[in-house]
Amino acid sequence: MKSTCSALFALAALFTLPAHAAKAPKKLVGLAQIQTVVVLYGENRSFDNLYGLFPGANGIAQATADNGALQRDRDGSVLPALPPVWQKDKKPDPLYPTALPNAPFRIDAAPIKLPLSVATRDLTHRFYQNQLQINGGKNDMFAAYTDAGALTMGHYDGAALPLWRIAREYTLADNFFMAAFGGSYMNHMWLACACTPQFPDAPKKMHAQLDADGKLMLKPDSPAKAADGAPHFLDGALTPDGYTVNTVQPTYQPSGAAPAKGGDPALADPAENPLPPQTLKTIGDTLSAKRISWKWYAGGYNAARKDRKQIYDGDVNFQPHHQPFNYFLRFAPGSKERALHLQDETDMLADIKRGTLPQVTFYKPPGKLNEHPGYANVMQGDMHLADIVARLKASPQWKHMAIIITYDENGGFWDHAAPPKGDRWGPGTRIPAIIVSPYAKKGYIDHTAYDTTSILQFLTRRFQLEALPGVRTQMGDLSNAFELGQ
Repeated sequence: MKSTCSALFALAALFTLPAHAAKAPKKLVGLAQIQTVVVLYGENRSFDNLYGLFPGANGIAQATADNGALQRDRDGSVLPALPPVWQKDKKPDPLYPTALPNAPFRIDAAPIKLPLSVATRDLTHRFYQNQLQINGGKNDMFAAYTDAGALTMGHYDGAALPLWRIAREYTLADNFFMAAFGGSYMNHMWLACACTPQFPDAPKKMHAQLDADGKLMLKPDSPAKAADGAPHFLDGALTPDGYTVNTVQPTYQPSGAAPAKGGDPALADPAENPLPPQTLKTIGDTLSAKRISWKWYAGGYNAARKDRKQIYDGDVNFQPHHQPFNYFLRFAPGSKERALHLQDETDMLADIKRGTLPQVTFYKPPGKLNEHPGYANVMQGDMHLADIVARLKASPQWKHMAIIITYDENGGFWDHAAPPKGDRWGPGTRIPAIIVSPYAKKGYIDHTAYDTTSILQFLTRRFQLEALPGVRTQMGDLSNAFELGQ
């Protein structure tokens, strides 16, 4: 019996792994090596506006008369010169020549010399106007259909920007387009859900008026020529069939629509026609369904909840229409989902330092640092995002991280690259995108056709999520920006 037991123990020992081998972590291969994804989402810059002079990229040097370097008037004729840069009072801005040559021009060079640290005025960046400007891919009607005149054709030498230097080190995507035509509200929605929300009971006054060809109508008093003034549109927040394509406010606070007097302080006044809470499926839903941790961090979120003066104003200039998940029923005030997933920038900075960021992070800077023309300048916003990148690279999670830096939309600035054919909603104008990661190709320019939904495709592929219906599968999923090995 004793010899039998000894033999059994010896046999068991042959099949028992050493303690150190049993605890050895499983080797990560392919996309699984990326364990943390961070999306940094800036504001309102076309690719040519910031990166048109980037060495080796498809930039200003590739602009020709056939792709918008020569702008046309509203009647289709070639403009003899660019129209003046109109001020908000509709008078020419004295900082700019009144008849710049019909061509792209440097904002930061003579004769204008406005540096990246100085904010310009805002420009038209709306759904139907963006389509009119793109003009079927010719990109030759930007000056005709803006309220800012020549400014739409302006660009910078971005070489002084910290993110430019980061782009030189990692991967710059020079064929990345905003998902939807137009402005921030809709493009934030497309980042969140690849969808365009409907508002069935919106008042008729909120609907745009289109002509027989489906183009936005002009008011009778609209100037006939671009040189005479900006066009006057019969525009609205909704399409005639009830889709919200321009800014509408959320029902949930913080909202640009204040609570009703004596009403629920967590809700917007219904008389202000906020968008009803949405139930469309979001990337947050698909991540949560697979138990993938995620958060939307927003600069100024805590401040805006405490003080309405910080909404569209104040020290942080919090922008409610830049917060897509706040439009959805799942994240209603007081809900567990809201507390778990919608947090402040200060929470993100603490998580970065501790190495406790969720598997997927979205970050929206506050208005004062988001690079949006009219109320923010490029340099401060760029430095802010570069600082976030530096903190992420110092984080314990950096070794297995991918950072995607991009912009919501073009902000009304011209770009010469024709958007790919998509669907009713987009893609719109080309925007910058930078991929930063230990696994990103180094010093690389990625010419693959992408749009904002490529970020959703990347997340879906990496975490094996349910695909959102609106995602454009014909666009790339960012995989060409990485060298993942085996």
